[in-house]
Amino acid sequence: PHVCVVGSGPAGFYTAQHILKHHGRARVDIYEKLPVPFGLVRFGVAPDHPEVKNVINAFTQTAHSERCTYYGNVTVGRDVMVAELQQAYHAVVLSYGAEDNRVLGIPGENLSGVYSARAFVGWYNGVPENRDLKPDLSCETALILGHGNVALDIARILLSPLRLLRKTDITDGSLAALACSKVKRVWLVGRRGPLQVAFTIKELREMINLPGARPVLNAADFTGLENAIKDAPRPRKRLTELMIKTALEKPGEKMMEVQAVVAQAAVTREWGLKFQRSPQEVLPTTDGRRARGVRMALTRLEGLGDSAKAVPTGDMEELECGLVLSSIGYRSLPLDPAVPFDTQRGVIPNSSGRVEGVPGLYCSGWVKRGPMGVIITTMNDSFDTAQSVLEDLQAGVLDVSASREGFGAVESILRSRGVRPVSFSDWEKIDAAEVARGKAAGKPREKIVDPQEMLQLIGH
Repeated sequence: PHVCVVGSGPAGFYTAQHILKHHGRARVDIYEKLPVPFGLVRFGVAPDHPEVKNVINAFTQTAHSERCTYYGNVTVGRDVMVAELQQAYHAVVLSYGAEDNRVLGIPGENLSGVYSARAFVGWYNGVPENRDLKPDLSCETALILGHGNVALDIARILLSPLRLLRKTDITDGSLAALACSKVKRVWLVGRRGPLQVAFTIKELREMINLPGARPVLNAADFTGLENAIKDAPRPRKRLTELMIKTALEKPGEKMMEVQAVVAQAAVTREWGLKFQRSPQEVLPTTDGRRARGVRMALTRLEGLGDSAKAVPTGDMEELECGLVLSSIGYRSLPLDPAVPFDTQRGVIPNSSGRVEGVPGLYCSGWVKRGPMGVIITTMNDSFDTAQSVLEDLQAGVLDVSASREGFGAVESILRSRGVRPVSFSDWEKIDAAEVARGKAAGKPREKIVDPQEMLQLIGH
């Protein structure tokens, strides 16, 4: 069987890996719109979390299998259509992720100084389309809307000492911009309370221990929460206990008074969590061009735990800030009119990865179940889809007796449209160049952010 996977992030690679491992004769071709593979492992994981990127080693092993081929620089839905892939392959798996962001839908969202988390993360991680973002970091206070791990990543990057960032694969341009940044206070704002935050304890602990930055948590937000979490699941309980401890601890309690005073003097930056506030409007400066603050509705919670809803109380509050980052989630887009798409939920309608009403078409990852979870979540989800493909091969739902040409058929289509795919060994040349440039600067790599430069490098 010839299987085609669209997208080379974790969902694509884990799907390919599982099919190759459990079917001794299957061949898998992976298509990717960028010249470079690995999706959000390369472009989403924070530069100061190199250990999370180790999965790239396993993906590289998969790409090196003689039954797996990588075709970069090919945009499905433009260079080749899904129907054309279905003609060429026994099965087509869509794992192209969530390439857009959810919008706030409030006045002032398009003012200068307001950015989506997705674009900001893309800027410091070297996503080609975000390389010219040039965020304005000339203000002292930044406001991040959202209480997830991405929001904490951004806060940490904004407040990290440069000496720590210089050792990472953060892009050169963003490092230079952060070196001139005036931002010294970051507020993370959420509509709900401390029991509903979506970040995890590892990320929170890292933020609390960030050198030169002080956490500012309001003790009143945490009073009485010890009782509320008695029966909560262990991860939620530990996370909340860490917030309570941080909120209620006096600076002098953990070290001698003299040391405390010296340590506090060395702290020039601060960050904090604000709860039960829902953004209503980004307020403009007098010339109407830039953001100067956010007006928020105070909320109260109805219901308990994860299902609690934030309801406006009628009271308002304004918070001054010159930089607003909206971190309220990513969003998948429809790829091709031939593929069913649920615009409400932002996913391809499916059951166990089988696309509804289209035999032979599958989906995995964020486009299958929405943009949530970490790499391990996507791994399990992709194995589930791969299993559906294997079962359909086994049951004869996919007719393998009909020969399918695979890339042979696609190649002539691409050639006729003037598209030249990038191979995995081409990527390895780009990789080697990035690592060499990084070494000169004492970094793990210096990412190339311009696709044209990547293609020149490999003689395309």
